[in-house]
Amino acid sequence: MTLFRRSLMALPAIAAACEAAAQSVSWFPVEGDKAFFVEMPGAPVYKVLDAVSAGGTRFTYHSYSLEYRRLSFVAQTALYPADVDVRNQKANLQSVLDDRVQRLAGGKWSQVDWKTVQGAPAVEATGPLAGGNALRQLAVLKGRRFVSLGYLAPADAMRAPEAQRFFSSLRLLS
Repeated sequence: MTLFRRSLMALPAIAAACEAAAQSVSWFPVEGDKAFFVEMPGAPVYKVLDAVSAGGTRFTYHSYSLEYRRLSFVAQTALYPADVDVRNQKANLQSVLDDRVQRLAGGKWSQVDWKTVQGAPAVEATGPLAGGNALRQLAVLKGRRFVSLGYLAPADAMRAPEAQRFFSSLRLLS
């Protein structure tokens, strides 16, 4: 048997070992501002970020971030103030994509998927960053409540077990 064939036969075992390693990590539950629940592969750093709406009203983002191996996880939430028009939810979510696209290599998302999360409108997008990394972003708008998950990793790790667990663990609480 050639070395090439042996290495191909080993791929399923390697993939299973990677999946098992991701599952054996002590995942940390995060409840963001009593608005969402998500799991991260460790305890995140919590920050309060001040923001200002287009109408000039101050509001707060609650941000939870974690660097884990070569992967970065971010979960954020904000309650938009009354001067933010949330009636056109898709337009609001599109503005999130438009803001973040400026950081992407080539200035465009490679994949955009409009969906719902627990009945709330959402958009998930993936795009390339400089240096071989990529960004996977999920933004949800439920009434005035904005929730966002971000995952930055090497481009070949966009669907890694850690990413899948992070995104699939999201639960809206309010």
